[in-house]
Amino acid sequence: MNSMKPELGVCYYPEHWPQQQWAADAAGMVASGIRWVRIAEFGWSRLEPQPGQLDWAWLDQAIAVLAAAGLKIVLGTPTATPPRWMLRQHPKLLAADNSGQVRGFGSRRHYDFSYLPYRAEAGRICRLMAERYGTHPAVAFWQTDNEYGCHDTTLSYSAAALKGFRRWLAARYQNIDALNTAWGNVFWSMEYADFAEIELPHLTVTEANPAHCHDFRRYSSEQVVAFNQAQVAAIRQHDKSTPILHNYMGRITDFDHFELGDDLNAASWDSYPLGFLEDRSEEGDAWKQRFMRQGDPDFQAFHHDLYRAVGKGRWWVMEQQPGPVNWAPYNPAPLAGMVRLWAWEAIAHGAEVVSFFRWRQAPFAQEQMHAGLLRPDSQPAPALAEVQQLAAELQHRAPLHPEASAAVAIVFDYESAWAWETQPQGQNFSYFRLVFEQYRALRRLGLSIDICAPDTADFSAYQLVLVPGMMHWKPGLQQALKQSQASVLIGPRTGSKTADFSIPARLPPNCQTLIDVTVSHVESLRPDVGIALHNHSGQIQHWREYLQPGTTTEVLLSAADDIALLVQSEHYFYLGAQLDAAAYQQVMQQVCAHAGLATVVLPEGLRLRTCGTEIFAFNYAADSVSLEMLSGVYDFQAKQLAAAGVAQGHLQAHT
Repeated sequence: MNSMKPELGVCYYPEHWPQQQWAADAAGMVASGIRWVRIAEFGWSRLEPQPGQLDWAWLDQAIAVLAAAGLKIVLGTPTATPPRWMLRQHPKLLAADNSGQVRGFGSRRHYDFSYLPYRAEAGRICRLMAERYGTHPAVAFWQTDNEYGCHDTTLSYSAAALKGFRRWLAARYQNIDALNTAWGNVFWSMEYADFAEIELPHLTVTEANPAHCHDFRRYSSEQVVAFNQAQVAAIRQHDKSTPILHNYMGRITDFDHFELGDDLNAASWDSYPLGFLEDRSEEGDAWKQRFMRQGDPDFQAFHHDLYRAVGKGRWWVMEQQPGPVNWAPYNPAPLAGMVRLWAWEAIAHGAEVVSFFRWRQAPFAQEQMHAGLLRPDSQPAPALAEVQQLAAELQHRAPLHPEASAAVAIVFDYESAWAWETQPQGQNFSYFRLVFEQYRALRRLGLSIDICAPDTADFSAYQLVLVPGMMHWKPGLQQALKQSQASVLIGPRTGSKTADFSIPARLPPNCQTLIDVTVSHVESLRPDVGIALHNHSGQIQHWREYLQPGTTTEVLLSAADDIALLVQSEHYFYLGAQLDAAAYQQVMQQVCAHAGLATVVLPEGLRLRTCGTEIFAFNYAADSVSLEMLSGVYDFQAKQLAAAGVAQGHLQAHT
């Protein structure tokens, strides 16, 4: 078991401040316990004020000052913000939205992934930066671009995207008849005579062909991957060894992060718990009020586990919220102690570095209302004391020993997210929501969870594996599940399409080698309608499937109308509905018991994370909670955990 000594970082923008201030800032970072600093990811206009006129002096000096203070540097490539002169050079680099409206200059991420001349320009600046700084001893990591997909920028309906999509389709299908067959274009007389006749799937009278939409999502994801590959290749021309990562976002599923991560050495993500609660949560107002100053108890953990998988074990938080943000519908201040809690939770999930955004609050431009560790007048903001406390705690404790794997895994598939956005069959059906609700149900039972890519070949380390909502079975996945001997919970909606977006001939879930059950038909429910369970609390919400179990399949749970809901054959289970929290708890307890997993129903807001032989408890509630219920399994010195509290203990018995 490998030991890990996590460290703290901060995001810094030397170009925003007078040079005479840099040394004091660097010294303040070090005094606060910060060891890493990320710079330059938005600095292109200062690096190259005019085409070919490069000004390295300010960045040379910034790196020298930060390095002299003992800081390690994450050097960002500045490609998320091409300067204004780039638009003069390449007026077609701007993306177009779903209505065909060209998106303008004046903020960020104003480029089209399909526009190949800009891809070449991005590679050029990366190559020049690597040539100059790739061997600098203080440059210890690279970050490519910034937050791919943020601001709805993966999909572009531009002329460049149309040209690239047609070229991609021709390579994929080879001849137009094959495409017509795969897409089912005989329907509504949609058949094409040539790839040049195909348009992008928008501005149609009614919905476009879902197979057409899905292939466009595949194409668009591959453009993000190719754009990132070009940056990595450019860096590697002059720097063969410094690790490279990207900073992903929360609940961004527009491109395949696993595929993009194959070309990187680690993953990171930008964690904004309060912003995400207001901006990306589907919970109701009562939930948002309860956790307004703490954030959702499971949202951060889910992404920690996801990006640990994307990074193949190596991952960071690149931007941790330190106070109110500026971009959510409402922007409250965190409850005292939450900045420390969020960081400790990331560390317990295996983060190598937790980096805070940002060192000093900007007094100008779009993010002037976004808090930092310092106020604009350089006085400490409230979060700085928590960062300093965290740094002292990390310094005085032994290294952590993260487990290689948890006992439970969930398979997450970006392609399925695209499929259910294209054809949700109900406004309330969301792939992310489905997976996240199952993840939350397991966390409420005190379990630690790994997230796995859909091409995972070995599940032998797990006692329980969940496969919710997977559009179509990836090659080898059923065999990997069968060889693992783990208990497996499948569905709902898993295996309900082919790779070409058709209903499979054998009907969903199309996994007869695992469990003999057929989904005869489905229904989506109004958000104000639920279906009760037979002799159990809780109800079905949003989505239900009508199951026909085979002769070897046992019905474990039914709806009140006696339609089968949960069925089992040996150690395989199929769940044919989306549920509320009470129903999920019963299903997960039943499946976990079969898998030999001990569970405990945690008080609302209390969450656990196992880290080797250590156990961490996190209190997201606004009031203190008792840890007495955990005695006998976990050894916590504290018996009460205050609001925003973190407790560290040990396992008394391995469960």
